[in-house]
Amino acid sequence: MSLAAETNESLAQLSDLLIYSSMAVYTLAFFAHIAEWVLGSRSKVGRTAAALTRPAGEAPAVTVQVKTAGGTAVLDKPKVVTRSGAGVRDVPDGPGAAGGTVKGDLYGRIAVSLTVLAFLIEAAGVVTRALSVQRAPWGNMYEFSTTFSTVAVGAYLGFLFAKKNVRWLGLPLVTTVLLDLGVATTWLKTPSDQLVPALDSYWLWIHVSTAIFCGAVFYLGAVATLLYLFRDSYENKLATGGNPGAFARSVLERLPSAASLDKFSYRVNAAIFPLWTFTIIAGAIWAGDAWGRYWGWDAKEVWSFITWVGYAAYLHARATAGWKGRKAAYIALVAFGCFLFNYYGVNIFVSSKHSYAGV
Repeated sequence: MSLAAETNESLAQLSDLLIYSSMAVYTLAFFAHIAEWVLGSRSKVGRTAAALTRPAGEAPAVTVQVKTAGGTAVLDKPKVVTRSGAGVRDVPDGPGAAGGTVKGDLYGRIAVSLTVLAFLIEAAGVVTRALSVQRAPWGNMYEFSTTFSTVAVGAYLGFLFAKKNVRWLGLPLVTTVLLDLGVATTWLKTPSDQLVPALDSYWLWIHVSTAIFCGAVFYLGAVATLLYLFRDSYENKLATGGNPGAFARSVLERLPSAASLDKFSYRVNAAIFPLWTFTIIAGAIWAGDAWGRYWGWDAKEVWSFITWVGYAAYLHARATAGWKGRKAAYIALVAFGCFLFNYYGVNIFVSSKHSYAGV
């Protein structure tokens, strides 16, 4: 074996070690997030039920206090509650997984710190894999999966760095990342190898990287959409005089309001949709270079287009009064389901031109 081959083999082994190490750290982050939620459930936080059951005729949301200073009336700055729109409940966001407790917040910060460490280790594993094969590290499903989870965590940390209220995403994200890496290392593991000629193109960097980024952000939007449905049902039950169970009160009332979750999912899906459109166009251009045709109704091409139609329908539904809220959320989840099938289902169960290296 030549020196170059030995070096590449060593880098591949190092990449595997880094991926497994990141899984260990993600596991610690998972337990830290669990501790945050458990400790937060014991806190004495303000309940959202009062906001949901405001009696008819109550004073308006804008209040003004008047002070008298030397015979002159001085108006304090009004306290304004921003309303989501006509017919939409005015519910404050929950206090977060920590529930306002110091210990819960401490474990939440530990969980985020461990997530950052795991992200850096996993990213190093992805880069090392790229160095071992001397190409983009997404030539098969194993490489795509490890890169996908890295980008998803990176997007989440980016929102946190921008001081967005998204720490509630930590537990479902870390859980999904562990499942993704578990499937990748157990069933999708493929020895590092060079690409077939059709894939050996700079379009691999452009087309696949944008597809990975879009999928990662679509995932964050899907989690927010799913939580929105649960939170909306919870708020509806309280508003109609229902009595949710202790678990629902403990967990769901600490999440952002249904309106906030809905707004977050809509914004991320709307922001990333143009990039998904570019992904399909880039793939068509690459297909023209590789196969001499821009569109051939290959299974991967078809399901990419179906995913595009799904998210286009979701955005259109949001602009249509009768389809806002839960109906639009269902469409968004169906669209993300199409994305998942395009990745797992098409690659594993359907024979297509994109099936180069098995898994």
